[in-house]
Amino acid sequence: LDVSMDTWSYFHTCLASIWLHRFYIYSAVALGISLWIVIQFTTTKKKGEKSSGNPTSSKGTEDKLVNGCATPQAKEVYVAAVKIFYGSQTGTAKRFAKALAEAVTSLNLPVEVINMGDYDPDDCLAEETTSRNICVFLVATYTDGQPTESAAWFCKWLEEAANDFRVGKTYLKGLRYAVFGLGNSVYVDHYNTVGRRLDRWLWVLGASRVMTRAEGDCNVAQSRHGSIEGDFEAWKNKFLTRLQALCRGEKKPCSGKCKKGKCRSPGKPSKESSDHEHGASEHENTEAEELFETSSEEEADAEEAGGTNSVIDVEDLGNIMGHVKKAKSSIDTVLLNHFGYPLVCFMSQLLQAKISSSLFFALFSGYKLIGSHSGVKLCRWTKSMLRGRGGCYKHTFYGIESHRCMEATPSLACANKCVFCWRHHTNPVGTEWRWKMDQPEVILQEAIENHQNMIKQFRGVSGVKAARFEEALTVKHCALSLVGEPIMYPQINRFVRLLHQHSISSFLVTNAQFPEEIRNLEPVTQLYVSVDASTRESLRRIDRPLFKDFWQRFLDSLKALAEKEQRTVYRLTLVKAWNVDELKAYAELISLGKPDFIEVKGVTYCGESSASSLTMANVPWHEEVVGFVQDLAELLPDYEIACEHEHSNCLLLAHTKFKVDGEWFTWIDYGRFQQLVRERERSGGSRTFTAADYTARTPPWALFGARERGFDPLDVRFQRRNKARDISGC
Repeated sequence: LDVSMDTWSYFHTCLASIWLHRFYIYSAVALGISLWIVIQFTTTKKKGEKSSGNPTSSKGTEDKLVNGCATPQAKEVYVAAVKIFYGSQTGTAKRFAKALAEAVTSLNLPVEVINMGDYDPDDCLAEETTSRNICVFLVATYTDGQPTESAAWFCKWLEEAANDFRVGKTYLKGLRYAVFGLGNSVYVDHYNTVGRRLDRWLWVLGASRVMTRAEGDCNVAQSRHGSIEGDFEAWKNKFLTRLQALCRGEKKPCSGKCKKGKCRSPGKPSKESSDHEHGASEHENTEAEELFETSSEEEADAEEAGGTNSVIDVEDLGNIMGHVKKAKSSIDTVLLNHFGYPLVCFMSQLLQAKISSSLFFALFSGYKLIGSHSGVKLCRWTKSMLRGRGGCYKHTFYGIESHRCMEATPSLACANKCVFCWRHHTNPVGTEWRWKMDQPEVILQEAIENHQNMIKQFRGVSGVKAARFEEALTVKHCALSLVGEPIMYPQINRFVRLLHQHSISSFLVTNAQFPEEIRNLEPVTQLYVSVDASTRESLRRIDRPLFKDFWQRFLDSLKALAEKEQRTVYRLTLVKAWNVDELKAYAELISLGKPDFIEVKGVTYCGESSASSLTMANVPWHEEVVGFVQDLAELLPDYEIACEHEHSNCLLLAHTKFKVDGEWFTWIDYGRFQQLVRERERSGGSRTFTAADYTARTPPWALFGARERGFDPLDVRFQRRNKARDISGC
């Protein structure tokens, strides 16, 4: 017994000693782990340096080089081929492209000359990230700083991709390129703008310059080499030398003559760099190097300075107004030079109408801003259906023609800061209307005009179906779901009536924070309520509403929805680890609002953002969404799964009243709806109608369980070869 007591006493003493000295033990363990990490890192780095040594140091490799370029017998091919893209109006760029091709051929390298008008970047450009090709772009600047007709679509596509946050900054990582711009310095304001912008857009998307951009000048008085031909010949010789170095495996990204004595091209790009500053700084820096060669570091400077991606509440704008006013004059100059007078007017209105300055910089690319609080944008599904590649889930579920749908909003502001917001909270937020109000007639007219102008840019684009292009010029549907909270707009009823007077159907989405506005809303084709969570706490975490009484407003909005006679929809967005385990609570909310339809969609990951902690791990697989919907349907005796759109990771639950004699009628008879609306207006509102009055039969391919999985068989599904770089729709 004494022995056991002594043992226990000794053990207790040891434990006490360890506890008293735990800090030293923790420190020792931390030090050991740190040393182990340093050793592992150093070892790995040395191995990497050894394995990536200069391949030309091997005599065996040197024996397999011809004119400095690797032959097919070499162990590793550093340059597979050269692709020369040209955009020409008078033929100069085309002539240069052929001359460069002849020179490259002399190096025993395959070469291809491509007219940008015959090339579809949406289909093919991403493939160059893994092709080991060198892409050379010879682009001319035409009237008013615009690209030539043959290069217009290529440049438009590249600009949208570079400014679309859904397209990652590494979308073109692996693509190696060089740019030679053709311009005339007589036109000072537009000198070589196309080449400069093309270079910046490629770099923003993660592509790597093999050498700094060059610029040829038609103005012989200013051309460093006496003519644009001389500028091209000088650049061509440098390019061929650089190409030979690349064939030997040298990885130096450019000439090394960049601003501040070092090339920072490989740095992380910034999408918010100013093209104006970019061009001006480079033009001023020409004394440091040959006139025809320029470089781009301003993007990196902007990244270091820090972009504005934070949320600015309407209530907090006072702190930033002084800074905005100081910057206003320089901002207006930039906008006027590059985006025209209407956008300058909008920027000026920001100061008066209390819209955050970050809104402009975040939204102007791809958006057409209208007045002081509205906007319109071309949906990617509109582009897809123009080319016969399928429509969005609304086409599958409700029969809209995606190529005739206008995505717009009369209110860029919102009362929530949802974690999955696809605008990354760059739009203003507020709980009440505080802006100078534009008239609905003006908003609709400008929205349609801007939409049509964006459609017209697809004239002659490869793959666009002529019949659909002509149809797309007449808007038939309007999705009031672009960004913000459309129902906040005080004249929303007038705006909706105008849509119907133009025979345009209305799909209005609200975030369930304005119950009175929902009650007062006149009939729309289909009214959506976003139900992003089913409990008070999960709604607070996911939607992050501004209203203190957000939960009561949420419930009241659902009750208001139940009073509507026309089509109503719950919109559920599934976020893994956030709201996928609340089936019973969702069922209770559905019984409260009694929607006609329930859309369940997996969240779309829209890239990294300081405003959200979501990652790809929060995006459910399609089969997980299917499982969730099947489990939810078991709790809803009046609902069944009707449709599926696999591409959008979306399913539709429909009330069984839309299933007649075993057939689903989820589609909409749009002509009948317009007729019913006109009859209601003529009766002064006394004649009403219900959702059952304008239904249409759902085609078999759109039904859940069909082998098409929601893809219209009249179109041809386009599968990207590099699926990892595909861009999900929102």
